[in-house]
Amino acid sequence: QVQLVESGGGLVQPGGSLRLSCTASGFPFNEYAIAWFREAPGIEREGVSCASSEPGFTFYADSVKGRFTISRDNAKNTVFLQMNSLKPEDTANYYCEASQACRSSFFGSPSDAEIDWVPFGSRGQGTQVTVSS
Repeated sequence: QVQLVESGGGLVQPGGSLRLSCTASGFPFNEYAIAWFREAPGIEREGVSCASSEPGFTFYADSVKGRFTISRDNAKNTVFLQMNSLKPEDTANYYCEASQACRSSFFGSPSDAEIDWVPFGSRGQGTQVTVSS
């Protein structure tokens, strides 16, 4: 059974940092891409970042480039999202999903826009990030 568990969220002041973790079980972790999404009331969900199963291939939303860094530790079945220079607009529930590949309408180049993101198994429940003074 695919299981993804997020942790690391919390309340932080603008300009602060948080490190989120997504720990997986129930499937061959190193064979799947893992992505972070975020959702907030009244806002369409956004693909934040994705780490491919291929080493070194990562993708970021324009809104977080230069501030967020995704990494994965296959030995621990965990993907991390280091979030620096946080802004109030980063406030959301952050959750992770697995898929065969990152390249999709959420991640990749404009030519990938027609590729559906197909999650493998269920998403995690998420961890709340609140950026406020």
